[in-house]
Amino acid sequence: MIDTQHPKTIARILGLLFLFVIVCGVFAQGFVSARLINYRDAAATANNILSHTGLFQLGFTVYLIEMVADVTTAALWYYLLRPVSKPIALTAAFIQLAGDVIKTFARVFFIAPLWVLGGGSTILHSFTPEQVQSLALILLRSNDIGAATAMAFFGFSTTLNGYLIFKSTFLPRWLGVMGMIAGLCWLLYLYPPLGRAAFSITALYGLLVTVVMILWLLIRGVDEGKWKQQAAAG
Repeated sequence: MIDTQHPKTIARILGLLFLFVIVCGVFAQGFVSARLINYRDAAATANNILSHTGLFQLGFTVYLIEMVADVTTAALWYYLLRPVSKPIALTAAFIQLAGDVIKTFARVFFIAPLWVLGGGSTILHSFTPEQVQSLALILLRSNDIGAATAMAFFGFSTTLNGYLIFKSTFLPRWLGVMGMIAGLCWLLYLYPPLGRAAFSITALYGLLVTVVMILWLLIRGVDEGKWKQQAAAG
């Protein structure tokens, strides 16, 4: 039997976690990565990382915390949406978790350049400084590719969650429509060149949907009466 305790509280916790994920992403990507990494200049990137080692390591830590928060949102979405369809909600949660695993693994490539540039292995002693710097930049690019791959998985989970929101009676249908459109946009990363070409529009729309979702969950939450009715019917 589905536990029907405090769905509105769970919805508000979900909204706070969503906000936390956004803040972490903005800090790690916008303040750390964008500030230190120049994909057109391996030497400048290497110097930036070595000159701001603490900031670079902090960026990695924030990336990991972001992923922990995102895994938690997957569990909370499952809790909120399983009265609509438990199989679909569970599928969406597992797909989101798969994306989180991929993205978390990709962050290994983010921190690895610090080890490479710091002369962490005798294997690298035969490399020239320029080659080591280029290797570090390749690893950073691999981090980006891994994170982009995860977006395709998030596209599937977001589309499914949007569908469940649309079919629910305790959240507005228009919110579900917005979610499904956002998910379909992220699915463009199934073909990376298309995903990269549409990134600006996709990211802007995705941010808009996320902000609207956060505000709704924090301010309105879910209709507890209708949630419990749908849970009982299920």
